[in-house]
Amino acid sequence: MKRWSIIYALGLCAVLSACSSPEPSESGATGDTGTPEKSIVVVYTPHGPEVGKDYEKLFEAAYPHIDMQWLDMGSQDVFNRINAEQQRPSCDVWWGGPSTMFMKAAQQGLLAAYVPTWDAGVADGFKDPTGYWYGTYKTPIAIMFNTRHYTRDSVPQTWSDLLAPVWDQKIAMRFPLPSGTMRTFIGSVMIREGGDDAGIAWLKQLHASTKDYPKSPQLLFDTMKRNEDLISVWLAPDAVLQREANGYPFDFYVPAQAPVLTEGIALVANAPHRANAELFYEFVTTQEALVHQAQTYAKIPTRSDIDSTQLPEWMTTQTIDALPIDWNLFAEKEQEWMDRWKNEVYETR
Repeated sequence: MKRWSIIYALGLCAVLSACSSPEPSESGATGDTGTPEKSIVVVYTPHGPEVGKDYEKLFEAAYPHIDMQWLDMGSQDVFNRINAEQQRPSCDVWWGGPSTMFMKAAQQGLLAAYVPTWDAGVADGFKDPTGYWYGTYKTPIAIMFNTRHYTRDSVPQTWSDLLAPVWDQKIAMRFPLPSGTMRTFIGSVMIREGGDDAGIAWLKQLHASTKDYPKSPQLLFDTMKRNEDLISVWLAPDAVLQREANGYPFDFYVPAQAPVLTEGIALVANAPHRANAELFYEFVTTQEALVHQAQTYAKIPTRSDIDSTQLPEWMTTQTIDALPIDWNLFAEKEQEWMDRWKNEVYETR
């Protein structure tokens, strides 16, 4: 589980650690030297290995007595694992994933209520009213493309344009079942098309034009880098991240009526290291940390109390026409929609 960072952001560490001083672990045990024994915090996250490695190093520098252990997996896989471990939780913090999954987890008793110190900086639409989860990022879904082959003007300008014959076998899609992003996209189609049957009909056409379903985000990125004529439906910030951090020739275009995810964070019910979990929760959601995540990982913060001049220019200038979504209804219908996609769309080819 343990993974080591290749990035040591010393300057940020000093800023973040200044916001909170190290505290003893839950046990309060000490060794012969009087120093608290090393304890752990376990984090499940879909944010990817770059974020995991970076924040492992930053958190452990600020709290040397705590060993951060983390698992990187898709959002649905995180939900499934926390659900399976409900009687004997292994995880302390769930960091990342669409709000609909956090809603379901809260309803099933998988999360613990916690009101962070920055509660007032988040509008009601970006948090659970009883504190079971809080939104960290606003993340639009867009058309992602390879800039060696396309420009923003040459890719589909509307979602319906994806079904045009010119895009037949030119589409690669992250396999949806384990992906919170793609599950949100499929649900948004059902809503935008005005009914489940109409949505399934639209998705059947998209499926017929889809050349490949890579099983992970990294496989999707590698596929699109090698095959310059492919486009995809994916998170707009990831196109920026892969371009600026990893040199992938990617950009994005956001059509009107774009689904915009709220990505969340939560404490797991009966977390085995609750005090350490609260420290980690607060550490990765300070203003300084969110600015760092915006600048380094293209994460658009939900907090309204962050100085916008510290954010990348594209975040403050990008205009997004968001699809209106009743997220409570979405959470209720999501599994039904995914079952229909699997049975009536994917398995019919």
